Amino acid sequence: MNPYDQAHALARAIRESEEYTEMERLKAVARESSTNASLLDEYKRLQFRFQAKAAAGETMPEDDVKRMTQIGTLLQFNQDVSAYLLAEFRFQRMLSDIFKILAETADVDLDMLMQG
Repeated sequence: MNPYDQAHALARAIRESEEYTEMERLKAVARESSTNASLLDEYKRLQFRFQAKAAAGETMPEDDVKRMTQIGTLLQFNQDVSAYLLAEFRFQRMLSDIFKILAETADVDLDMLMQG
C-alpha cells in the first residue's frame, strides 16, 4: 500500500464529501453578490491577520478588531453568507479531525504544538 496513492485517494474522498460539496455550493451562492464577496474577502483577511498575530503572541490593532467584529456582525445577518460560513466551519472541523488521526499515527503531540 503506497502512502502517496492513499493520500490522493483521501484528497478525492474529501473533494467528494458532503461537507466539501455543500461548502462549495453555499460559497457560490454567498459570493453571487459583489458586496457579500468583498465583505467576505475583507473578513477573511482580518481573521487571518488576527490568527497570525495570536500565533506570534502579538495583539491585533484595536481598529482591525473593531472592523472584523463589525463585518462579522453584518455577515451573520445575511442568510446566504451565514450558511456558507457554517458549512465552511463544518468542513474545517472535518479536516481537523483527519489531521488529528494522521498526527496520532505519526506520534505528533498536537497539544504541545498549540502551547505558546
